[in-house]
Amino acid sequence: MLKGKNILLGVTGSIAAFKALEIVRELKRLDANLTVCMTQSATKLITPLSFESLSGAEVITDLFILGKPLSHIKLTENLDLLAIVPATANILGKLAAGVADDALSTIFLATHAPVLVAPAMNEKMWEHRVVQRNVETLKALGCRVIDPVVGELACRSAGRGRLPDKETIMNEIIHMLTLKKDFKGKRLLVTASRTEEPLDPIRYVSNRASGKLGFAIAARANVRGAQVTLISGPSSLSPPPGVKLLHVKTSDEMRKEVLRLINKHDYLIMTAAISDFRPDTVKRDKIKAREITLRLIRTTDILKEVKERKPRSLRVIGFSLEARKGVERAREKLREKGLDMIVICGESVPGADEASVKVLSKSGKLHRLPRLHKDAIADELLDFIASL
Repeated sequence: MLKGKNILLGVTGSIAAFKALEIVRELKRLDANLTVCMTQSATKLITPLSFESLSGAEVITDLFILGKPLSHIKLTENLDLLAIVPATANILGKLAAGVADDALSTIFLATHAPVLVAPAMNEKMWEHRVVQRNVETLKALGCRVIDPVVGELACRSAGRGRLPDKETIMNEIIHMLTLKKDFKGKRLLVTASRTEEPLDPIRYVSNRASGKLGFAIAARANVRGAQVTLISGPSSLSPPPGVKLLHVKTSDEMRKEVLRLINKHDYLIMTAAISDFRPDTVKRDKIKAREITLRLIRTTDILKEVKERKPRSLRVIGFSLEARKGVERAREKLREKGLDMIVICGESVPGADEASVKVLSKSGKLHRLPRLHKDAIADELLDFIASL
């Protein structure tokens, strides 16, 4: 399956380093061309000879014994994937800061190949805000990060920090190396996050949508070859690399941008949780802290306007969140708003990384996806969208 693919596997000084041996065995079984690079800390836990025996090639342990000037550049010239399994908090910090003080961190800076990072460490280290900041930085740079899972750790405690199983890591490696470019030449307009409807200069009416799924769809569509414009309401998420990002706040601002751009795109994917209501008046000064009565009025239904104005070639994908009768309501929305597909989202914890969704096509066929990470959901949804 991976014949002809050039992979460099980076192994760092996590106690989970021994699990990388199974990754090497699987990659060789699939006929990949494999080079292993170990940090000095990793060599204290497991010998390079173990990796050499399985990979059939010399293991890189030091930048200065590679034999040739600029050999780290040579290593990356035809590289298809750099996978760092396991990745310590130390290497995450180096990569995020651009530090190049050993062979692996230097190779990272020299490559333009896709990068997969699978962290493994103590739960307290993984949850530290510095480590999380570094992870978010790597994601913003375009790296694929597989979060650690909950399980027994080296210190005999249990928590999130354990390296995912071999199957999970191999599935991601195979996915990254065989990724389709099925959206090449296509233009996608994606909306994400929430809108905020002002009540006064300080307060607003809104909801808890994080925008994670919309940002994930934009990022994965870009990787699959699409030219992507992302219209986002307020969000703390980093802009996906290669994606044009437009910021809006209110539902009216979102409406204006969508209607302005639909004629320039092939697909409209409306993941944004647009406020259904807004205050009928906006006070010029902050409302005094006292009991008040608010009068709310409906915001404009953007998808209904899109239906009236869209070009025939535009494919429109809507999203629906319903506490009850979700499929029934989604069928009504699909018909009323002239959608080509609608995604039914189940209720979940605001800002969660995982979700479960159903996909309803124009033909009436319903597909149920299992609970998945939103990055994985994004790819699944793009598969459906590509088939429209």
